[in-house]
Amino acid sequence: MEHEQMIHIRRAKYTEVEQIAKYQVLMADESEGMQLDYHTVLRGVRAVFDDPKKGFYLVAQFTGQMVGCLLVTLEWSDWRAQMLYWIQSLYVEPAYRRKGIFKSMYTFLKEEIAEKGDIAGIRLYVDLGNTGAIETYKALGMNGEHYQLFEDVE
Repeated sequence: MEHEQMIHIRRAKYTEVEQIAKYQVLMADESEGMQLDYHTVLRGVRAVFDDPKKGFYLVAQFTGQMVGCLLVTLEWSDWRAQMLYWIQSLYVEPAYRRKGIFKSMYTFLKEEIAEKGDIAGIRLYVDLGNTGAIETYKALGMNGEHYQLFEDVE
């Protein structure tokens, strides 16, 4: 795909925390109608960089400009005796959607998993109304048939 040649995926840098926080505020509003406090989100993003055990961010650049990001957190699986990567806080700027941005981020993670050898796989959750995202995840070979997410979060 021609767009994929212009996409570059890498680990985020601390200098990008403000843009990542802005993306998170936009994502929450767009996907769930939640109005998040930017300064609280900024503290949350900084906390990931301050404590790598919390996870890490990937950023997507399209022709050198940041156009998206996602957070990867870790979950221990006693069934597998390995960690799982959880994709969270995925945001791609609307003008850059359907250009292979998420596919490139997902491929980056899959390649990292293959290289490291100590991560069991990738999980994510999606709002059931987000049919476009669900179709994208299925097209990448992800399976959403096994679990339903329950939560008790304010």
